[in-house]
Amino acid sequence: MDPSGPRRPDRRTVLRFTAGAAVALPLAACSGSSGPSTVRIAYQQFGSGTQLSNWLNASAKTFTKDNPGLSIELVPIVAAENDYFTKNELLMSSPRTSADVVYEDSFIMLSDVGAGYLQPMDEEIATWEHWDDVAPASRDAFTAEDGHVYGTPQTTDTRALYYHRDVFEEAGLPTTWEPRNWDDILEAARAIKDSDSEAAPMFIFSGKAQGEKASMQGFEMLLYGTTSRLYDEKSKKWVLGGKGFVDALGLLKTMFDEELTLPVSQHLDPNIGESIYSTMLPAGKLGIILDGSWNTRNWAKGSPGEWPEWTEKIGFAKMPTKDGQDPGTLTLAGGWGMTIPQYCRDKKAAWAFIEAATSTQNSLDFAIADNHITVRKDVAAKKEYQEYAPSVEFFTDLLATAYYRPALPAYPEVSAAIQEAMEAVMTAGDSPEEAAAAYDAAVTDIVGPENVQEESR
Repeated sequence: MDPSGPRRPDRRTVLRFTAGAAVALPLAACSGSSGPSTVRIAYQQFGSGTQLSNWLNASAKTFTKDNPGLSIELVPIVAAENDYFTKNELLMSSPRTSADVVYEDSFIMLSDVGAGYLQPMDEEIATWEHWDDVAPASRDAFTAEDGHVYGTPQTTDTRALYYHRDVFEEAGLPTTWEPRNWDDILEAARAIKDSDSEAAPMFIFSGKAQGEKASMQGFEMLLYGTTSRLYDEKSKKWVLGGKGFVDALGLLKTMFDEELTLPVSQHLDPNIGESIYSTMLPAGKLGIILDGSWNTRNWAKGSPGEWPEWTEKIGFAKMPTKDGQDPGTLTLAGGWGMTIPQYCRDKKAAWAFIEAATSTQNSLDFAIADNHITVRKDVAAKKEYQEYAPSVEFFTDLLATAYYRPALPAYPEVSAAIQEAMEAVMTAGDSPEEAAAAYDAAVTDIVGPENVQEESR
């Protein structure tokens, strides 16, 4: 057993019989109508975006042209982030319902490897012409502790502060903003609150309803701006909630206590992100949000929320460290890729689809349509990529100070414990110290007392 793995049943195991059950029956019916000549591709469908399905459909055309006699069946799993992971795991757990290829987040992949849901792809990767094009950190993200590769990285992303120039101007703030530390962010939020603006000052994804967005876009973007970390690579132990952990929760508590953000009820809405980008920001109803590089796609030409003026109205600022200490700014990076489940019916055909989907042209088209940062130097070298969006250079440059989440099977459960700590501060009135103590107990239970180390507070 991996010493860093869970010592108790994964909390998502329970959810598989509830959230996941809703999709088991219809997808079983699909598998009954799909012969061995059909390759089934599972992916998340959430909100109104079609970029992912468009890419998969385009890849399917390439695949079927080059592989006569084979067909593609797309299997959209309609679910928010946490439910997608749960439902997908339920499907992969049975040969009757498993897809042949799954598009999944690198943060959940190693947990799925540990559960036996995925199979290695080393032989296929050895023949893939684009493996050397993939950024080393992204290759590492899809390589398990056993040394095997379990996926082909497709996207990456970075995170920073978005701010609305009109809201800033109304509050007497500079419309070119470069916060040097957390105090600068809070001061800007307070200025917006004290002005005549009707905008909410700021938003950081927080709490269980936001799932991994709360952990990564929210908490970890704060934590990694301190001297604390989630996991110690040298000792191979999880770090209990120390001073940086408490400081990060303290910023959130200040944000809620001073009413510098949206009401708690809106933070508990799993769909709030779509409302922010489709309505609030275009209408000037939010001043600052800490979020990812992909969100300007909501305003691109032809999108449901098309907003041509966004390039004039929205500014970007690097997320500063807590006190402005070196390196001064930071970001968290992640990414998604293609994996092959254990119960794939035809691995050769599945790999042929992945090769079609990850061609330079299909990957370039997807990056531009999806407004994401590529992990591949062959794609990044294309002029079309370099010029596809006003924000691509800013967010790509952030990779120089990027951190990655601990790529360990226990991480999804640790992430859930982070979300619970955030919510305890948001809704239960817990102090940051109390919430951190509860986090310590949860993480110790998840990985075992021999796999944690304390940090002073």
